[in-house]
Amino acid sequence: MALGSNIGDRAAHLAYARSRLGALPGTRLVAASGIEETAPIGPVAQPPFLNQMVLLETTLDPTALLAHCRAIEVERGRGPPPRQRWGPRTLDLDIVRYGTKTVRSPELTIPHSELPNRDFWQREIAELEREHG
Repeated sequence: MALGSNIGDRAAHLAYARSRLGALPGTRLVAASGIEETAPIGPVAQPPFLNQMVLLETTLDPTALLAHCRAIEVERGRGPPPRQRWGPRTLDLDIVRYGTKTVRSPELTIPHSELPNRDFWQREIAELEREHG
């Protein structure tokens, strides 16, 4: 799971997300990467992001996990869809990978289509894999 925030108390938004994700039904937060500050992606002028990757064990299927993620985003003040692509946000939660599962639907793509393009995601995943391979 990728966590990102660039509005308000960014660190508090990430801490809230870690807490809520770990408390989801049938879910345990196994590990969290270090937090990185990164430049925003895309054409919209906005503040830098804090980003972090977490490793979850969950019995939730990907669609249910996505629904919980969207609810957590809204709890932190993120507006409902339509969402501005690559715009500023209080909290952004992305399912980047889900074990070896592949999902292709209008709502969800796993592995995340941006995974190859985000060096910070690659670094954070590598950190988690070194610790919990």
